[in-house]
Amino acid sequence: MKVNRKKYDTEFKLEAIRMAKEPGRNISEVERNLDISKGTLSRWIREQKADPEYSFPGKGHLKAKDEEIRRLRLELKKTQEERDIIKKALVYFAEDQK
Repeated sequence: MKVNRKKYDTEFKLEAIRMAKEPGRNISEVERNLDISKGTLSRWIREQKADPEYSFPGKGHLKAKDEEIRRLRLELKKTQEERDIIKKALVYFAEDQK
């Protein structure tokens, strides 16, 4: 049985955080008013504090540093495959010379 999870865009998250920071408001009240699961708003606040500029990159997007890590891993994999091809070619040509 598949559970449908609610998805919230960046603007919604930022507005919920702003509302939670208003004087006289608390996190659980804002969560109830916006129909957000308990603890979700606290997690959003922590994520924003940890990385204010890239806290909510959006679906399918990575933070800049994560994107670079992904790119470097792909580049490393390609380089390793090229190295392995060259090794096999060297073995092949070395046997051919005997």
